[in-house]
Formats: sequence, C-alpha cells, structure tokens
Amino acid sequence: MSQRPAPSLLLLFLLMIPVCVSGVSSADWDVSYSPSHICALKDSSVIMNCTYTYPTGHQIRRVFWTKGAVKEDGEFIDLSEDPEYIQRLQYLGDKQQNCTIRLSHVTLKDSHEYYFRFTTNKYKWFGYPGVTLTVTDLQVESPERVTEGDSVRLTCKSSCTLTDRATFIWFRNSQPLTTGIIGNQLNLWTVSREDTGRYSCGVYGQSYISPAVQLNIRYRPEKPVISISPSGEIVSGDSVTLICSSDSNPPAEIRWFKGGTFVGSGRIFNISKISSDDSGEYKCKSINEHGEKYSAVTLNIMYHPKSVSVSISPSGEIMSGDSVTLICSSDSNPPAEISWFKGGTFVGSGRIFNISKISSDDSGEYKCKSRNKHGEKYSDAVTLKVMYPPRNVSVLINGSGEIVSGDSVTLICSSDSNPPALNFSWFKENESSAVGSGQSFSALQSGRFYCQAHNQHGSQRSDAVTVTVHHGAGRNVIVIAALSGGLFIIIIIIIFIIQKKRKNRRSIIHEYENDSPRTGRYAALDPKSRSSDVYNTLTTVHPRPADHQSGSIEYENLSVQSQHMGKIVG
Repeated sequence: MSQRPAPSLLLLFLLMIPVCVSGVSSADWDVSYSPSHICALKDSSVIMNCTYTYPTGHQIRRVFWTKGAVKEDGEFIDLSEDPEYIQRLQYLGDKQQNCTIRLSHVTLKDSHEYYFRFTTNKYKWFGYPGVTLTVTDLQVESPERVTEGDSVRLTCKSSCTLTDRATFIWFRNSQPLTTGIIGNQLNLWTVSREDTGRYSCGVYGQSYISPAVQLNIRYRPEKPVISISPSGEIVSGDSVTLICSSDSNPPAEIRWFKGGTFVGSGRIFNISKISSDDSGEYKCKSINEHGEKYSAVTLNIMYHPKSVSVSISPSGEIMSGDSVTLICSSDSNPPAEISWFKGGTFVGSGRIFNISKISSDDSGEYKCKSRNKHGEKYSDAVTLKVMYPPRNVSVLINGSGEIVSGDSVTLICSSDSNPPALNFSWFKENESSAVGSGQSFSALQSGRFYCQAHNQHGSQRSDAVTVTVHHGAGRNVIVIAALSGGLFIIIIIIIFIIQKKRKNRRSIIHEYENDSPRTGRYAALDPKSRSSDVYNTLTTVHPRPADHQSGSIEYENLSVQSQHMGKIVG
C-alpha cells in the first residue's frame, strides 16, 4: 500500500471543516482524547481513551485510527490495515460515541501522535489534535566510582514520566531486592564488596526490565592464597608453578618474595628444575591503590641425601676410657635413616653413635650412610685414633739368655701404645737406678732384667728375663753355637775336632818317646811356652794314674785344641 507523507497543518485543518448544512454547526462535531499525552513503558499495553460526537441525523459509516499518513488517493491510512499494527491494535469502542483503542507491546518506534477518523453518511471528521504517545525504556544510573564503605544511590530513569502510577522494582544479578527502594531509587548504605554486581530495574506488573548496570565497588586486596602445581610431593628436578590468587578491585599487582627477597612478579611464578636450594617460605604480595596484603606458604622439596659428614666429640685427643660421640650430619628431605660402619662392618644406626669407655680396639675408620626413599650417600671416612699408655710391655732376647764372660746378649723392649713409646728404661731387679735406655739393651752380666716403656700418657714395665753368664770351657762351644747359626756347622766342627785329635795323639806319642825324662809331660806344658788361655784352661786338669797316662794326654790336648778352635771361630 503506497502512502503519502502526512498532510500539512493547513490541509488537516481543511479536512476537519465539515460541509455546512442548514441547521448544523461545527460545534456539533468533536473528538476527545483522555489523556492527550501518554508516557508508556516499552513492551507494555497502552489504552488510548477516546470519545466522539456528531450532529443528529448522521449515521456512522466508518471509524479508524491513523498516524496522519495518507494514501495515494488522499485518504488516511487505517492502522488496523498497517502490518506493524495489525496484530497489536484492538478497537475497543463502538460506532456511536466510544473510539477507545488498545495498543499492545509498544516499542520505541510507536512513539507518535495518533488520530481518530470517522465518516458519516454525509460527512468525514478528523480528530485533531490527536493523542501523543511516548514510549520509554528504563536506564539505571549509578556512580562511576564506588569504594568499599561508601553510600550509593542508584536511580531507575525513563525518558518521560510514566502516565500510569508505577511501583519500581530492583534486581541484583537477576535476583529481586527488597530493601532500600524509595520511589525509583535504590539506596545502598555503606557498601561492601558483596554489593558488587549487575543492577537492573523494572516496574511492578510489567515484564520489561532495564539493561543491567555493573556496580563496581573498589576495595583493597583480600589476603592472597598461593596454590602449588603439582600439588603432591615435589622432588628435586621437578618443574613447579606457584599461582597467587587475590580478591581485589581493581585487580592487584602481584609480587613474589622468598623470605624477604624479591624474586619475581606476576600472578604465576615458575621454577624449572627445582633444587633443594629453592626450598623455603614463599609469599606473594597483592597491592592496589586501596591497600596491600601478603600470603604465606612453605615450599617443601624432597631430595636424596647430600652433604653427609661425620663429626667427633670431643674433637681433640681421645684417650682410652673416654666416652666418644660420633654425629652424622646429612642434608635430605625427608630426613634420612642413618647407618654406621667401621670399615665395611655395620656397627649401629641413628644420627648419634656413642662409644662409652673407648679402647684401642675401637680405633679405625668410621663412616655413616644416609638414606631416604630418594637415594643414599656415604660420608667420608673419619679415623678414630685412641691414645693409650704403653701396655703388653715385654722383653725379647736376641739369641739365648746364656752367654759366657766377655760376651753380651741383646734385649729388646716391645710395647703396645698410642702414640708409640719413644722412651725406654732398663732396670736390673733389686736395683733402683736404671742400667740403660733405648729400645734395645746389651746385657754383659748375669741377672734379671726388665724394661719400662714411656709415652705422654703413662708407662708400664715388663716382666723380668734372666740372663746367665758362664765362665769356663763351655764358652767355646756356646760361642761356636751362637755364631754358627745351626746344628750342621756344629757337627762339622765335631768331626774336625775328632780328626785333629787323632793326629795330635800320634804327635804327642812321638814327642814323648823322643824327649828325655827331664822334658816329660809337664815340661811340654811349661807355662813359659804356652798362652795364658791354655794355661788357665788346663789348671783344672789333675794327674792320672800311669796306666791311664796316655788317655790324660789326649783329654788335655782336646781341651787345648777346642780352646784354640774356639778362638779361631770367635
């Protein structure tokens, strides 16, 4: 349907003037609107109350409402034929005097001036001026900046004053509010962060709700919370993420601290390949223009034992009989189980290993093993040196304890001590003064000798040993035995002596037969022609009977030869 623009005021005026008829005036023609101005809420239903009059004798042929637009033929457009109104417009009047209509679901586009038009069997009438309809929506007006603790007033505003008396309703996050409503205003006293939300308003009995407005209440940060990822056990070498969550408005700036040291910024703090050095207390600081708050959290990193070491108490010199404590220090998480070893032998467990009344048998290398579920490690070995005075002191005889006059025997003093004994004293029983010093001692006389070993921790004496010095013929054999070093040499010597004896026997007989009586047995042994040794040796020989004379000579000669051989060997 084509239409023309609305007619000019002059044209409208002319259209309203009826053709004059005898006995009829314009005062008999009228259209009345009540009210003439309507402010309606968007999406509501509007009733335009209307009455009209016309002279007696006229019959109504057609009634309709229009916005003033005309068709090509010059006739006004009937809204009931307009596609935008056909479903929403309802004529409530009659064809006599009531011209009321209802317009449903009004929109902002429906804001216009509307007119009633009627036609009789004789004339047409246009109800000018018409009724003005203004359709309005609702808008929530709120302060731009609200801080926690402020008092806030929200206003539900429309572009015109609603014709019908309105009862306003309010919503926060689509939930109705029941307090603080005065007229078209919502009053919030001493707002808190809980009042933050989206606020909208409406009119009771109407479906239309205003667009929501965010009430942004600014406040300082709440205490931040740190979450750790992964949330389970953290092992050395893992990658760990710390996340700081903080409730604040405006959003807070986040700073990270380890202890009191600044380590980073931003809501997320990453640590790649974490180590035990990263263990400790971490906190994030949440700060905005209204204040600041700190969190607290401990980062507990699991790792295998390291830095395992042993300390000894007392730390100085350890004496036999002391109580000694070995302490194993180990850096590990979780705490490690401690085992103790002496050499390769397990000797105990626990961080502290005590040895009461320590002895030299406890000397040696000790180490501890630190072990947890992530691994194990040994300490370096520490040497436990136990100091003690000499003990087990004894005398060793180098050779035999029997010697002959003029020779000596070597005595050696042996002892067990720590530190080793450096001072040795030698004593002869029943004598108060020392007869020698040093670890070895040469005994030249018979007696019972003992040694005494000394170090800085004390001394101890040995048991006594007996040294016997022989005088006489036995000396040669003893010296030979001592110097020969074995029975084999002694046998050879005896054979040599026997052979020599036989030879000498023949020589002695020969001398005896050729000598004069004056130069007999005793003359041959004249001391002037013999050595003093031989003479001394033979002074113990006694004369024999005549029938045994030759045998005595052999015995004496054997003694002489033995003595001479002893001299040679010696």
